[in-house]
Amino acid sequence: MTTILLLTISNLFMTVAWYGHLKYRDRPLFVVIMASWLIAFFEYCFQVPANRIGYGEFTAFQLKIIQEVITLVIFTGFAFVYLGERVKWNHAAAFTCLVGAVGFAFWGKL
Repeated sequence: MTTILLLTISNLFMTVAWYGHLKYRDRPLFVVIMASWLIAFFEYCFQVPANRIGYGEFTAFQLKIIQEVITLVIFTGFAFVYLGERVKWNHAAAFTCLVGAVGFAFWGKL
């Protein structure tokens, strides 16, 4: 559970670093790059320990798939709340496929 929590916190930071600047398109690119790098530093402070702790309990493939699903969940909320975007049917279908990928990745652990 520690790995999942750390990956979630990590992805919160990374989503803000990668997409938070989209509401500030009037800011110079250099400024948003520097701000994103600063935010991404904190993402790494959670991501690296998450993978270190989780590796062994999970395979590297499983860690990556877990991370991607967490990323999609967080991004969906971020895009809806912060950017004001709506989830369409094809986005939901893609999410369903990723959840299926998690099932396949953990098939041997069931």
